Amino acid sequence: MPRSQSNLLLLAKVVTAYVGSVIGAGFASGQEIMQFFILHGCNGLLGVVLSTVLFAYLGGLVMFLSIKIRATSYKELIIFLLGTKAGKIVDVLNLLMLMGGLSVMMAGSAAVFGEHFGLPARAGVWVVIVLTSLVIMGGLNGVLTANVFLVPLKLLAVVLIALTAIYKAKEAIFLIPQATPLGGVADSWVWAGFLYVSYNMVVPVAVLSSLGGSIPLKIGVAGGITGGFLLGLSVSIVTVAGLLYLPEAAAYEIPLLFLANKLGFVFHWLLGFLIWLAIITTAIADAHGIASRLAPHGGVNYRFFGICACLLALPFAGCGFSNLVRLLYPLFGYAGLVLLVCLLIIPPIRFLRNGKKSFIS
Repeated sequence: MPRSQSNLLLLAKVVTAYVGSVIGAGFASGQEIMQFFILHGCNGLLGVVLSTVLFAYLGGLVMFLSIKIRATSYKELIIFLLGTKAGKIVDVLNLLMLMGGLSVMMAGSAAVFGEHFGLPARAGVWVVIVLTSLVIMGGLNGVLTANVFLVPLKLLAVVLIALTAIYKAKEAIFLIPQATPLGGVADSWVWAGFLYVSYNMVVPVAVLSSLGGSIPLKIGVAGGITGGFLLGLSVSIVTVAGLLYLPEAAAYEIPLLFLANKLGFVFHWLLGFLIWLAIITTAIADAHGIASRLAPHGGVNYRFFGICACLLALPFAGCGFSNLVRLLYPLFGYAGLVLLVCLLIIPPIRFLRNGKKSFIS
């Protein structure tokens, strides 16, 4: 393969790894974007701009730091940021969060199988286990290759539904500035933008940091920045679509399903498949984060720990999707907030204190 094509493939792997680890079931359903941005009315678009800048900056920064310290798991990056003692505590918390996220994805698959497709819910759990295990068996390259194929599909599906909804309501586009704020998860669009990024950074840090030993610096940083801007673009499109259909869309558990139903039967089923696809890619990211942490050098141990993680998460999947989300997602937010603060504050302080040459020392 020519070098230019090889570099483009590496760039695509970084971008899709980042995007795929953020766009989970909550994003694909539209509920995350509803709570963090749409319910803030027109100001929600300002929150989207803020989160886009943060996603791009943090994506590039995580790749830069990971490549500079030749990280193969998030533990090395966390210890670099926090030191050994505090780093070990956050390391254990992140490992538990990834395991919890894997359980949530299995429960989510069960819910989609049972409620949307009319299939046995238990089958949804086992499909996640089997597919995730098969991808993990392919090692890091298998995870990255799966993302290259699956992530563009779910991203395009979200954008297609949102853009079609915007086109259908194009005559109401001028009403967006008058959209009435209805609340949301934060008091202001500024805080909502920060919270949304912190809430979504646990899994991306685990995935991106594992690439530190295998991706060239320029490609890694470019991939992190590009992935951040792609995330912001997709969030902005869904936000505009949601604003056009307020307040009706706010009454639905799955806002994108409300939009899809307005567009016809095909879009309804497309969204169901999209949500399930988002669950699969997030489960793969969680399992990879666990496996790369416990077996940073890959090989047989990486595959063993990845498959074991799937099996260990199985009993917790029976607790139910909504119950697990209610219990675990606030913890994701707190863990992500710690990472966000560390990434925003510690690297600039070290750079100012030590200078460019000793920045990574």
